[in-house]
Amino acid sequence: MSPEILSILGLGLMFVVATVLPVNMGVIAFTGAFLLGTLVAGLTSKAILGFFPTGLFLTLVGITYLFAIAQTNGTIDWLVRIAVRAVKGRVAAIPWIMFFVAAALTSVGAVSPGAVAIIAPIALGFAIKYGISPLLMGLMVIHGAQAGGFSPISIYGGITNGVVAKAGLPLEPMVTFLASFAVNGGVALLLFFVLGGRKLFGARLAPAGGPSNADIVDDRARPAETPERYGDAETEALLAEEDIAHNRKPEHPMADSRPYQIATLVGIVALAVLTLGFNLDIGFCAIAIGLVLSLISPTLQRKAVAQVTWPEIVLITGVSTYVGVMEKMGTIDFVANGVTHLASPIFVALLLCLIGAVVSAFASSTAVLGSLIPLAVPFLQGDTGVGAIGFIAAMAVSSTIVDVSPFSTNGALVLANSPEGSRDAFFKQLLGYGALVTAIAPFVVWFLFVAL
Repeated sequence: MSPEILSILGLGLMFVVATVLPVNMGVIAFTGAFLLGTLVAGLTSKAILGFFPTGLFLTLVGITYLFAIAQTNGTIDWLVRIAVRAVKGRVAAIPWIMFFVAAALTSVGAVSPGAVAIIAPIALGFAIKYGISPLLMGLMVIHGAQAGGFSPISIYGGITNGVVAKAGLPLEPMVTFLASFAVNGGVALLLFFVLGGRKLFGARLAPAGGPSNADIVDDRARPAETPERYGDAETEALLAEEDIAHNRKPEHPMADSRPYQIATLVGIVALAVLTLGFNLDIGFCAIAIGLVLSLISPTLQRKAVAQVTWPEIVLITGVSTYVGVMEKMGTIDFVANGVTHLASPIFVALLLCLIGAVVSAFASSTAVLGSLIPLAVPFLQGDTGVGAIGFIAAMAVSSTIVDVSPFSTNGALVLANSPEGSRDAFFKQLLGYGALVTAIAPFVVWFLFVAL
């Protein structure tokens, strides 16, 4: 067996092990990189460490740390309350409030399951109280989180744009972001009308004497426990986030300080301006802004440090390190040469989108993006007639939109917050919808962004 085939089989084995066992895929990938590099490729440990993505590591730490501060000091809860008050009693607007709040959270750096963990209990609480379809509300939250997931300062965006830039391919971060937002927004609009959204027009929340907006926000249908997810290491990253979102105690004087929350919002806006307007490194900027906010309340920020999504960071950097070893071994060129012998480059692009969708429905989307996109780089660099910008957008969307599956963390979180008496039926609905999206979405995005 050739070393290239062995490295590809090793990558596939990682997905299998991380799917059937509650083991962080990043830990498996680091071990695999060491064994593959030393025993097969003849690399030294120092050479293997050279493939560790230091820039990506800094970015992930910085943006998750800044977001954890915003969550810990109550800024996120405050924004949700503002958004709900903006509804002014219009029930039909509530699903869209949840969609856009989830999108806003991921677009500024929240990990997608973390955003769903915060918003899903609120959204399902509204659904139970006001007769809105729980399936509609849950899917609006998930598609909202995925819609904002590829902004230039998001985790998904950082991974994808980093891989593309390293390969020297044409880079248009806003195209991928807008493609994801447009597709998920279009699906959300379709779901709104199919799942009973039209019946909500004209309906309003209870007038004076009924529950207040504040009561509604705090009335969260939280499950007894979040279901354990073996196939997705992202679950580990959001367990601590859920504790903050649901158990944060206000006894700390800065926990609900409005000036501190305003300063946090200013910091998030400053991050966007510095990185997008002045092209500064997002990791350094996020850490610097987090430091300023930490100096305002040093004791409260201790909780934020504990909420940095370390398992997610280990997952992403581990897979990236393993892919770096694969590239050094010549696996990437090996795959490229194999692709050139296929009759149709357009068909290859479709096949990669399908693989990304199927694998991501059961495993981590971040791991899929970090492993499949590098494998496609030589194919995109050749004269195949497939545009790199359109293909990256198609791959990004097809690998993340399938997170509605109940076997992924986002789907499992929504399922956990569904009405207890109808959870079995809800699971079947979510499973059917997830299968439908997995089967159809890759063809749609391939046609829109590659074939046209």
